[in-house]
Amino acid sequence: MTPAPRPLIAVPARFSATASALRYAAEVNARALVDAVWRAGGEPVSLHPHAPGGTADPAATAARLARFDGLLLPGGGDLSPHRYGAREIHESVYDVDDEQDAFDLEAARQALALRLPLLAVCRGLHVVNTVLGGTLQQDMGGPGREHRHVRHPVALTPGSVVAAATGTGTATASCYHHQRVDRPGEGLTVTARAADGTVEAMEAPGVGGWFLAVQWHPEDTAAEDPAQQRLFDAFVGAARTGR
Repeated sequence: MTPAPRPLIAVPARFSATASALRYAAEVNARALVDAVWRAGGEPVSLHPHAPGGTADPAATAARLARFDGLLLPGGGDLSPHRYGAREIHESVYDVDDEQDAFDLEAARQALALRLPLLAVCRGLHVVNTVLGGTLQQDMGGPGREHRHVRHPVALTPGSVVAAATGTGTATASCYHHQRVDRPGEGLTVTARAADGTVEAMEAPGVGGWFLAVQWHPEDTAAEDPAQQRLFDAFVGAARTGR
């Protein structure tokens, strides 16, 4: 018997100045991320972030996404602060790319409109929050406040998508970020926080499709932590069934 085709999961690539296996600038995705999608039964497909001049065409982006069964917005560099209405730029903001920003924001906007199953990771959470009118704290502070290279417990709201997916009330999150949500976007509900109050997961009960955004990087530990892998399992399962 021929196995059922894997649902297609679009993963916008990250622009990279160098890649060890290539001679030139590259478009990349983290292997741990695509491995987690593959283990969940999905077919991860790298999506070229096309937004010349810092503007993504809404109709063209929607048409590209319509071929897929789900969208995974991965981590990456910081969004340009002007995207969420900030007039000044903190000195710690890094790796801003106008084309990357424009494409990711439009992809998130269209995925929500199409009710395409959507999993947003770290920067991806910031993208969705920005699309829905939220704001970000540009820098959380120095050592002891930022969440870089740390694993810490995250309290999950009972009955939430993230709690149901992980099968637990407290998850161990692998984090790498120096920014966090300031004001949540319209329609977003906070469903997980760290001990210091940092928003760690957001959901949109009225969106009409499967949606989850997490501030941490579940792919970092998914190969060894079943709770983290179950996030990808739930996402790919929704992509398979269309809800």
